[in-house]
Order: sequence, then C-alpha cells, then structure tokens
Amino acid sequence: MDWSSLGGLALALGGIFLGQVLEGGHLSSLLQPTAFLIVFAGTVGAVLLQTKLDNFVRGVKLLGAVFSPPVHDYRTLIDNISLWSTISRREGLLHLEEHMNDTDDPFIKKGLRLLIDGITPAKLLEILEIDISTYETRQRQALKIWEAAGGYSPTIGILGAVLGLIHVMENLADPARLGGGIAVAFVATIYGVGLANLFFLPVGNKLKELLTAEVLKREMVADSLFGIASGDNPRVIQERAESYFKNA
Repeated sequence: MDWSSLGGLALALGGIFLGQVLEGGHLSSLLQPTAFLIVFAGTVGAVLLQTKLDNFVRGVKLLGAVFSPPVHDYRTLIDNISLWSTISRREGLLHLEEHMNDTDDPFIKKGLRLLIDGITPAKLLEILEIDISTYETRQRQALKIWEAAGGYSPTIGILGAVLGLIHVMENLADPARLGGGIAVAFVATIYGVGLANLFFLPVGNKLKELLTAEVLKREMVADSLFGIASGDNPRVIQERAESYFKNA
C-alpha cells in the first residue's frame, strides 16, 4: 500500500472540509448530488468521446496501482541477472531454462526464452526494445484519460455553475427555491476544480512516475540480457545493471 497517496488524498480533502468548518460553514453544503452528477458524468462522457474504449478501461484499471503500486526488488533482480550471466558463461545458455520459472515477469521470461533459443545479441535487443516501446505507448495512451479528465473537469464545473444560475433565474419569483440553485452553481465549480487538481491530475502524474520506473527496469533487463548473449563478463553486466538504479 502506498501510504503517501492515501495520506495525500486524505490531507487534501481534510484541509478543505476543515477549512469549511472553521469558516463557519456546514459540510452538508458541500454535498450536492446534482452538482456531482453534472461534473462527474460530463467529464467521463467527454473522456470517452476522445478515447477508445479499451484505452479507457485500461486507464481505469491503472488506478489501483496508484494506491497499491508494484514493488520492484531491484537487488534481487540484479542478483538473478548476475547468476544467469555466470551460468551462461560456465555451463552454456541452455542451462538457463531451469531458471525461467524463477520469475513471474512475462517480459523477463520472454527475454530468457530468446536468449536460450540462441537469438543473436543484436536481434534479441531489437525485439526487446520493440516490446518496451510498444508497452510504453499503450500505457501512456491509457493513463492519458486522467490528464484529459483533469482538463475537462473544471470546464464541466463551470457548465454546472451556469446550469445552476439558469435554475436560479427561472425561479426568481420563488425565493424558497433560490438557495438550492445557487448551491448547485457554486458547488459544481468546486467539484470541477477539486476533482481536477486533487484527484485526476495527481493520479495521472503518479501513473507517469510508475510507468517510468517500469520502463527503466525493462531497459535494464534488456541491456543485461544483451550483455549475456554477447558473452560479456558477469561482473561487467552486474555493474552496468546496478548503474541503472544508483538513485533508486
């Protein structure tokens, strides 16, 4: 569990609600289902309009990684790479097949399979780089839905405010109904700006950070397997792999 994500979201919402109370307002005044429906449904609809459905679904599924991100045990991975390079140098590439089940990572398994099959170093690196590029492109297309939502949400909030003011103008002769319309108008703006800056945009940026870490790991694996296929010294391969994560 990523407690910084949970803590950040709780702090942001807590600060808004506490500020509302300290100013003498009521929390119930911020809870307007109509305003939320306008902003949320309008934002989702706009994002769906610009995005393919499969990208939208994958982007929504990525939300779980924000609060429960994948754990990268770089030390263990580098130790495994060092072991693989030593085995291939002493016993041959075919003996690496015994170690393919030591990992659940499909990218690493693919690389080991190519290595065992005797693919030339240049071709192995080319295939893995294409795989990395394709993966990164697909993931960026998916996470763009959060950036798009962050762009549309404030504008939809303004649209909700205008709708609320229209409701107010239609009921000027009935003062009892003015309060609800005004509340929807202002709260819709809060929802639009709040969702964009406290949720949609931070989620998008966090997913970018996680994607960068995953791509870096894959690039290290590809470079290491290329070194093994080229017959580089295991110590050199290990040092090169460790250089990827000096600040990790």
